[in-house]
Amino acid sequence: MLIKEKISIEEFDDKSYQIRLIEPFEEEKAVLTHYLHNIHNGVSKYYKDEALTVLKNYVEYKNEIEVSIVAEEALQQFLFEVENVPFPTPENYTFKFIDLFAGIGGFRIAMQNVGGKCVYTSEWNKDAQKTYRENFGEIPFGDITKERIKNYIPTEFDVLCAGFPCQAFSIAGYQKGFTDTRGTLFFDIEKIIEKHRPKVVFLENVKNLVSHDNGKTFKVIIEILEEKLGYKVFHKVLNSMTHANVPQNRERIFIVAFDPKQVKKYKKFKFPSEIKLTKTIHDILEQGKQDDKYYYPENHQYYPELAKTITKKDTVYQWRRVYVRENKSNVCPTLTANMGAGGHNVPLIKDDFGIRKLTPKECFAFQGYPMNKYILPPVANSKLYMQAGNSVTTPLIERISNEIIKVL
Repeated sequence: MLIKEKISIEEFDDKSYQIRLIEPFEEEKAVLTHYLHNIHNGVSKYYKDEALTVLKNYVEYKNEIEVSIVAEEALQQFLFEVENVPFPTPENYTFKFIDLFAGIGGFRIAMQNVGGKCVYTSEWNKDAQKTYRENFGEIPFGDITKERIKNYIPTEFDVLCAGFPCQAFSIAGYQKGFTDTRGTLFFDIEKIIEKHRPKVVFLENVKNLVSHDNGKTFKVIIEILEEKLGYKVFHKVLNSMTHANVPQNRERIFIVAFDPKQVKKYKKFKFPSEIKLTKTIHDILEQGKQDDKYYYPENHQYYPELAKTITKKDTVYQWRRVYVRENKSNVCPTLTANMGAGGHNVPLIKDDFGIRKLTPKECFAFQGYPMNKYILPPVANSKLYMQAGNSVTTPLIERISNEIIKVL
């Protein structure tokens, strides 16, 4: 008794099936893909009961036949779908990690490359979820500030990864001796660390976090990690072009914290040293003519200003709403989340065919993503630009991850 039509996880997007469920819940796709990703190891137990309930309810609606037989075949089809992806879980992994504020998987690629297995991921942005799913076969859980989303986190894992957004800390926090982080996303990270006690916490944020509010915000974070949670903290501002051989001028603050009770050799940790930048923008830029939509036509209102300033083919320029800024360092200026909207911070180049914007694929490549296999889903370019700008530079994350693993 076989299923004649192919069942795909994508069909969960058809909300009509939910009339079969007494109480539909948002996380059904995340639960199912997390279960299947971990079906060959003990982590699957955290998702199994709920995943099988989702599967059986769905199959029961599609086929009024023996549910258990159909469910088993559907399970195998789903399993193929989550395993046949560009970046599958390494077979011989040596540690487990969770991926919070996961974005499009920059931490995940790096951690998998050094032998890690992702056992939980969370990302609330629906478009970023699509990109993540295309490349890792897993749909992230949603809003990590909700308790029910936190409750899906497996009990045991080694490393917590989070490129968390920086939100202003409340005035109330300062009045309470720099110990109150309620109302910020760091508070959610704090709660997860407190509950699960991972061996390592690995955080990334904008460089300005260090100086935000005269350094008070950063002081809160370090104090929580060290004094309240008892971790040993290392932090440093690193640049993608000086520490990852990626031709983008991108400075970020990295925080690595060890639980000294679980990691005895934590004092041996050190951030990676500078390496020579051997790659140029021409190692990243696409060859030949790109789609017309990326080029500025000569009748564009700003074309005279662009043509006057953008004269070199070895430079990535930046459009700043009303003027062009030349990047003197011969690398790509910092990619930002708003470069795809409002005409601000748009990276521009001159090629043999005119003046154009960087393509989304090029922006992902400037973040170190391996574009020979990384998949960009069919979502709006503005969303892809935002994803690239919000992401981490994955080779830099990998270099830091290597140093973490040496200590572990």
